Amino acid sequence: TGMFEVHIDPKDLRVDTFRSRGPGGQSVNTTDSAVRVVHLPTGITAECQQTRSQLQNRETAMRMLRARLYQGMMGKETEQRNTARKQQVGTRSQSERIRTYNFSQDRVTDHRTGYTTRDIKEFVRGGEALDDLISDILEHTEKEALLEAAENSSSLKRTESGPSAD
Repeated sequence: TGMFEVHIDPKDLRVDTFRSRGPGGQSVNTTDSAVRVVHLPTGITAECQQTRSQLQNRETAMRMLRARLYQGMMGKETEQRNTARKQQVGTRSQSERIRTYNFSQDRVTDHRTGYTTRDIKEFVRGGEALDDLISDILEHTEKEALLEAAENSSSLKRTESGPSAD
């Protein structure tokens, strides 16, 4: 499966066997040859009833499950990359102000954090006012990242507690 190997802990799986459905003659409905594999941590399900062999169906279902987990990992990784990029770049709208240097009022205001200093010369020289702004920005970025993580975590819990595929 591509660049990453998906490791599935057997303890995280529930394997159900059941009778196949649909056309296929006598043997389809008589043996428990169909297999459903459920990945318990994510709730992702793969089901196979292609052959009369339970073992082959199980292997096929495991391949399908591994592919779905891989796809989920890649989607999550892409989403994290996009979120990080959006935090770094912003929305790029022209109305999005970052900082105002008002020389007539001797004031510097950072609009993302709300930080304001009334000593623009000290700020431009790289003094204590600049250090204060930098620590404010770092704190603000950390809070944003925590809020984003909490938001992602709560939306993940909502999708996990959704209807099961049984």
